[in-house]
Amino acid sequence: MIAPALIPAPGHIPVLGREAVAALAIAAGETHVDGTFGAGGYTRMMLAGGARVLAFDRDPDAIAEGAALLADAAGALTLVPERFSRMEQALAERGALPVDGVVLDIGVSSMQLDRGERGFSFQVDADLDMRMEKAGESAADFLNNAAEAEIADTLYLYADEPRSRRVARAIVEARPITRTAQLATIVRRALGHKPHDKKDPATRTFQAVRMRINQEIQELEGGLEAAERVLKPGGRLAIVTFHSGEDRVVKQFLRARSGANPAGSRHAPDMSGQGPAPSFEAVAKPVRASDAEIAVNPRARSATLRIARRTSAPPWSTSAGSTSARSRTSGEAA
Repeated sequence: MIAPALIPAPGHIPVLGREAVAALAIAAGETHVDGTFGAGGYTRMMLAGGARVLAFDRDPDAIAEGAALLADAAGALTLVPERFSRMEQALAERGALPVDGVVLDIGVSSMQLDRGERGFSFQVDADLDMRMEKAGESAADFLNNAAEAEIADTLYLYADEPRSRRVARAIVEARPITRTAQLATIVRRALGHKPHDKKDPATRTFQAVRMRINQEIQELEGGLEAAERVLKPGGRLAIVTFHSGEDRVVKQFLRARSGANPAGSRHAPDMSGQGPAPSFEAVAKPVRASDAEIAVNPRARSATLRIARRTSAPPWSTSAGSTSARSRTSGEAA
């Protein structure tokens, strides 16, 4: 009998959550990592499956509110106030290595988006913050102090903004910028916006700035490498991403680690069969949300779940098979 408190709470079931947790193939008594605790959707389902769960979150609000789950979990839950890229160190400190599964839900959580005062969204006017950890450089700090070229490169790299230099110039000319509504208005004026447009042009800018402030691509790369080191042979890795940049990092990492890089051609040497032994193997094709889930939660439309199983090969060095795409810079016309 599943304790009612451990059944996923209404409104807090993560996108592709059931599919991601099912991919872990949890057996009672196993140890699993929820690298992105958020509102606890994954963790609740993992606990209901009989797992011991170590749940990570860098957001102090998520950890504080997750404390309510501890008593219901009867010792099966440990909350870890850390970035998931540090899971190896944190698990070692708690005597929890190796683990049977790792699940990651990449990007901003619904809890962060829904709280307008955190400054992640332009749906509510608030201080331009966007910091997941509530510490360090804020979005306002970055936009008010960075060079125009750096802002343009950020918009292009993290959100594929085709007119990044135009937006960056408008931002610099409008400084100081302190509010979410102010930034949204600047971007709309720079790009042109009609009320009936399907997508608000400010969406890409908010995404890019948030990802830069929280180092989300770097964190993802570090988290993938950490998962490789903490998973036992046969352990499962399940990752949900929400846009092409994130998914590209995951796809390239798993392709390299599984030895599935393409064979050579007359223009490039064949590197297959060279280098470290594969540390992962594919479990299934990428999974995408059903029409029914998209109807309930439009955010699911862009979600992709990738699943892999850890082999018995040693982990690769951190410099092998780098997935970084951070060298891209803005190149559109001024």
